[in-house]
Amino acid sequence: MNTRIDLAHASPWLADTHEPSNLSTELQDYNLFTTDSALQAAVAREGGQWGQAELSGFGAHVGATDYLSLGHLANKFKPELDTHDRFGRRIDLVRFHPAYHQLMKTSIEHGLHASPWTAPQAGAHVVRAAKTYLHTQVEAGHGCPITMTFAAVPTLRLQPELAALWEPKITARVYDPRNVPMAEKAGLTIGMAMTEKQGGSDVRANTTHAYPVGASGPGQAYELVGHKYFVSAPMCDAFLVLAQTPAGLSCFLLPRWRPDGSKNPLQVLRLKNKMGNASNASSETELRGALAWMVGEDGRGVRTIIEMVSMTRFDCMIGSSAGMRMALSQALHHCGQRSAFGKVLNQQPLMQNVLADMALESEAAMTLTLRMARAMDQRGDPQEDLLVRLVTAVGKYWICKRTPNLAYEAMECIGGSGVMEDSMLPRLYREAPVNAIWEGSGNVQCLDVLRALSKTPAVADALFAELHLARGANATLDQAVARLAHDLQDMDDFEYRARQVVDRMALALQAALLVRHAPGFVSDAFCASRLAAVGQHNLGTLPRGVDTAAILARA
Repeated sequence: MNTRIDLAHASPWLADTHEPSNLSTELQDYNLFTTDSALQAAVAREGGQWGQAELSGFGAHVGATDYLSLGHLANKFKPELDTHDRFGRRIDLVRFHPAYHQLMKTSIEHGLHASPWTAPQAGAHVVRAAKTYLHTQVEAGHGCPITMTFAAVPTLRLQPELAALWEPKITARVYDPRNVPMAEKAGLTIGMAMTEKQGGSDVRANTTHAYPVGASGPGQAYELVGHKYFVSAPMCDAFLVLAQTPAGLSCFLLPRWRPDGSKNPLQVLRLKNKMGNASNASSETELRGALAWMVGEDGRGVRTIIEMVSMTRFDCMIGSSAGMRMALSQALHHCGQRSAFGKVLNQQPLMQNVLADMALESEAAMTLTLRMARAMDQRGDPQEDLLVRLVTAVGKYWICKRTPNLAYEAMECIGGSGVMEDSMLPRLYREAPVNAIWEGSGNVQCLDVLRALSKTPAVADALFAELHLARGANATLDQAVARLAHDLQDMDDFEYRARQVVDRMALALQAALLVRHAPGFVSDAFCASRLAAVGQHNLGTLPRGVDTAAILARA
């Protein structure tokens, strides 16, 4: 029997099993700024109108297909550590994929690391925050060294002679990743090394000690001996470090290289194997007599570094808000193309409820973040200073804690293809918890709110002055503010119920801002779903009467 198959006359369906249809596409080649009407309005409202054209150009640049791919590459190819060169010399060199370096270069050349310090003006923090919000949607991990470089400047200025030496290169728009001494570089980045194994957020438990080389006190040289369990961005050129002196915990500036060109013995033991934030190198280090200079008062290290911590917490708000926006954008894009059960997904009432609820969460996060950027632009105004003191902790706690669930919900909107590693959603999901933990977990933020209320009672007056700007515009909000004011009169067992109170502070602030500035269909839906209901709700449980179509059109 002849069993040969005549391939020339084979049936056509042997090769093609089906015609692909009803598929979504990649979200790419779009302007992240001009497609975000709520962000455009917030930038203009909070004092950044002058930066709109620059932001539009930046939004188009980072939304290009090739640029968006940098985020994927920087996380797929993780940083690697070489402790020694091939001849046996200690180098502590972290190697990165070129995509990471391109992201860093863009951030620095566009001033995300320093523009409010080099060009202070009304709206400088607002425009910088908006740029960071856009760029973080592309990739979040590289933002860690950018944030710390940005946040280090106010702390360094407490020691003018060190600031005069370091600040010009820290704020320069030059990215130079080489592992060489400061004198050979035109641009520098700064990291932070605070936490140790035994203490974590309780930095007063640190055991690293500082020994004076000669004279002691602010601006003087010390050698540090000890360890740091989380050093973010060990490839930075210098680090702000906490160490013990006889006077107590103090702050120091520790460079990677000594002034004579020899390597400073800050030795990287290993890079952290993290679930997310993969593009960013975090490390464990040992300090074996590392040379450093005291910044600020001896024994007042926490007070010295607190401004840096406040700035990095603010950037956690930006980063988490950005993660929400990109997760929402991915879900909206997919659900506008994919059909199920005979209808495009975004035309189905239950999916509209989910997407609109996500849009409310995203806009509220961004709106509070940009309001705090204006407060930073207006430092020196007593009201704004008090808001920074209180609301940075409130916003960092709430926004960062809300992000993981929104990222998950976006993944569920997309379905199986959203779980695939070549999608952006797994990266957004793994990244989402990072900001909630970094720079103090939720409990630490709530305890900081308690500390602010106890030590600076005027922060409560500033909070209610801000809330009362929306008084009379929404009855549900008015009732929520009145209940909050009543409950803050009772400080008994506040620590136990701190999360519940801080939740309500955050929601009231977001609602007040939306009532004042967003369309009524946004603010009414937010108040009805967040303030009238008891406790946190699952996304997609908006009450009847919400104009989901209008909310989705705005998003």
